[in-house]
Amino acid sequence: MKTIRETAGDGYPLPVSTGGELRLRLLGEADEIPFRAAHRAMLDEGFEFGWGLREELEWSAYLRLLADQRDERGRKEGTVPATLLVAEVGGRIVGRTSVRHTLDDALLRVGGHIGYAVLPPYRRRGYATEILRQSVIVARSLGVDRILVTCDEDNAASATVIEANGGRWENTLPAGPGRPGKRRYWIG
Repeated sequence: MKTIRETAGDGYPLPVSTGGELRLRLLGEADEIPFRAAHRAMLDEGFEFGWGLREELEWSAYLRLLADQRDERGRKEGTVPATLLVAEVGGRIVGRTSVRHTLDDALLRVGGHIGYAVLPPYRRRGYATEILRQSVIVARSLGVDRILVTCDEDNAASATVIEANGGRWENTLPAGPGRPGKRRYWIG
């Protein structure tokens, strides 16, 4: 299984694509305050921006948790290897992506290989489209050729982003009681 290779100095992944002004990168020590703020803002919308992040968790422990999640050997049982990357523009975190290296049954049904989000103040600027474009490149670098991306059936903006990145709709599956169905798209 391939993993995200890190550069020797800053711990960020080797450049995949700068995509103009937006770049995806691993979290670092200096990101604690803005990332925790982003996480809290997205929790208000019911979205877990920093999966596994809790207020009482020390930042260094969270960074280790993310490193373990990327590593085939260090991840928690019942999870798949995944890489969380922040999307940065001009030194500000504007969103994030989670690239899952493999899928289990639940992710194959409703989660997919890539989950991305843009923080509310940065929406409607094309960042989601660029985050997904770069995430596809990352997934392919991990050996994922056919990439599943899903979105809620009532999320027209996300469907547009996925389709703009070459996503071909396969079907819509129920996601559970009281939750909107999941539109399933394949890229590649």
